[in-house]
Amino acid sequence: MLKLIQSFRRENLVWLGLSVLAILLDQWTKHIASTHLTYGEAQPVFPSLDWTLLHNHGAAFSFLSDAGGWQRYLFTGLAIIVSVLFIGWLLRLPRDTKVLATGIALVLGGAIGNLIDRMSLGYVVDFISVYYNGHYFPSFNLADSAITLGTIFLIIDMLFLDKIRQSKKDQASNDSK
Repeated sequence: MLKLIQSFRRENLVWLGLSVLAILLDQWTKHIASTHLTYGEAQPVFPSLDWTLLHNHGAAFSFLSDAGGWQRYLFTGLAIIVSVLFIGWLLRLPRDTKVLATGIALVLGGAIGNLIDRMSLGYVVDFISVYYNGHYFPSFNLADSAITLGTIFLIIDMLFLDKIRQSKKDQASNDSK
């Protein structure tokens, strides 16, 4: 346990700040949507974008929303476990992993933002509605946007940057021999 604590890097606390910012923006916009929008009534913003207050009792894209209630506890438990793991991972990252850290921080902030809704309300507040030619994308919120953007950063790191870091490590190892 002591070794785990010693592996935490103080400078990585800034990434938790990014997570907190994502949570605060998410909760603030959900509060505005909940107090200023009428449930299910679209308020046009731009062509192909409406504000529409909806309650999501399921997971992404309302997956399992009509499953009878047990899904709330499943998604809450999963979000708590993933959040704890992501915090530990984030605090131990080396300095040269800024894209990875950004991705983890955004996913963490989004997950906690939706977790707050699920625990306090029993559902997640969604209010962003995007559509084209009468075809609607499932409504979402800023937490979902943070999770999506964070996942893109994680994929970029995994596909490109991790290989570069590994190549540099291998080069340094070969140079020291």
